Amino acid sequence: MTVLAAETPTADHALETPSGKDRGDENFPVGSFLIRKDLRVHVHAFYRFARNADDIADNPLLPADDKVRRLDRMGEILEGAAGDDSPAATAMRASLAKTGTTAQHCHDVLRAFRLDATKLRYRDWDDLMEYCRYSASPVGRQLLDLHGEHRETWPPSDALCSALQVLNHLQDCADDYRNLDRVYLPLDLLGQVRASVTSLTAPAASPGLRQVIDRLLDRTDRLIAKADELPGRVEARGLRWESATIVDLARRLSHRLRRGDPLATRVALSKGDFAAALVTGIFRGRRR
Repeated sequence: MTVLAAETPTADHALETPSGKDRGDENFPVGSFLIRKDLRVHVHAFYRFARNADDIADNPLLPADDKVRRLDRMGEILEGAAGDDSPAATAMRASLAKTGTTAQHCHDVLRAFRLDATKLRYRDWDDLMEYCRYSASPVGRQLLDLHGEHRETWPPSDALCSALQVLNHLQDCADDYRNLDRVYLPLDLLGQVRASVTSLTAPAASPGLRQVIDRLLDRTDRLIAKADELPGRVEARGLRWESATIVDLARRLSHRLRRGDPLATRVALSKGDFAAALVTGIFRGRRR
């Protein structure tokens, strides 16, 4: 296997393997019109960096060591290495230089995607939350840092981001297993109901798997309750509105997953959910 570090990287040796997904494909708003206009380009740069790194980790055609190498290379470019083989990392480096924000949140998500390349199972809830600390929390922290918010906002933001991550895992549990042999459902919970990861290939959730999903939703709802503190702690009006909207969307998606079966159909938010959550978010995000 050719090692890019041994030669001068060029666009002909592109690291990134974009899936075609963009911000419009996400469950929750990413740098929406609620965010201050001058900061949106930097929010989008971070999204693109994380999205392209995620696409590398999720590429079923790449072996694990190649994924890790590509992610390492993105980190090197972020820190100033020459080469144009990762446009997302180059753009992110420019964004960090302009805003003065730390590169740590970018390195944290790269750490999570290295895990995705090499780790296929999660032992228990704590193991899953450790993954979310690097895969999800940095997204909220980056937004808060861009707005100059106090770090007391981090705990409820971390709770919100972790909740969103688990909800996404539940939505995609069958596809993740089928396409990547990756299972985020904690093995201890599966073991308690004598369910196997192979139950994820069934056309509908078994009673045992349904119990696991509901237990994870119980814990996720507690995270969402913690996240309810976030809008009241955020100073920036637009970010306060957006965070309140996302908290409401998370609650709605959790409710839909309780009533739906992610093995039988795609459980997702509707346009009506987004509209109602926006109204709720702006109302709840008002200063009292």
